[in-house]
Amino acid sequence: MGSGRLAVPLAEAGHEVTGVDRDPAMLARAAGRAAAAGSTVAARVTLVEADLVGLSLPGEGRFALSVIALNSLMLLADRAAQAGALRAMAGSLAPGGLAVVDCWLPDAEDLARYDGRLVLEYVRQDPETRREVVKTAAAGYDAATGTVELTAVYDEGLPGEAPRRWTRQDRLRLVGAEELRALAEAAGLVVEALAGGYDLAPLGPGSERAVLLARRPPWRPAAPAGRRLRRPAGPGLV
Repeated sequence: MGSGRLAVPLAEAGHEVTGVDRDPAMLARAAGRAAAAGSTVAARVTLVEADLVGLSLPGEGRFALSVIALNSLMLLADRAAQAGALRAMAGSLAPGGLAVVDCWLPDAEDLARYDGRLVLEYVRQDPETRREVVKTAAAGYDAATGTVELTAVYDEGLPGEAPRRWTRQDRLRLVGAEELRALAEAAGLVVEALAGGYDLAPLGPGSERAVLLARRPPWRPAAPAGRRLRRPAGPGLV
């Protein structure tokens, strides 16, 4: 779910959206973003504090679209949890509903930088608070488990004032493109596409991202080559 950067635009487009996150602070940010978009939009967004693994919602089996976006699957630090997340997605979908998952595909150069060194990742202004945010991070890659131990340090404040600092530690499990396909198929989904980017270009050597699109059967036949995928109707889960 995160801060609502997908949920709110979907609601603005007229869709009923349910967002799930186990972090109440992220849900609060999402609620604030939805409220800022207006009461009509906010009324279309339902927020649920829960763990995605083992998730069961009142709307089980009715969603037209379910999304695990922007590397969120990697926050589940072992294969069993990642498999559980895909099963939860499949269970949330109506027949023919679309599941979308995207994951970063680091190359050898990326992984070589995960040696514990502290790196400045960005300096930018938070569009909601107007405060400057500085993020530095250190990561270590474990080839034996395919995991990354990540520590991120955030400093936030206005120019000239003492910054507020907080840290976050995560264990990320990298997921290859074919493993992502296997997880989806094991959850009972039928893979329609495994693309190499958000433009749905074919996956190939040098692709920096794997984007999975899979449906819960039964589903309508795929559109002929050259046609865009049908836009899902109905409620969505992010």
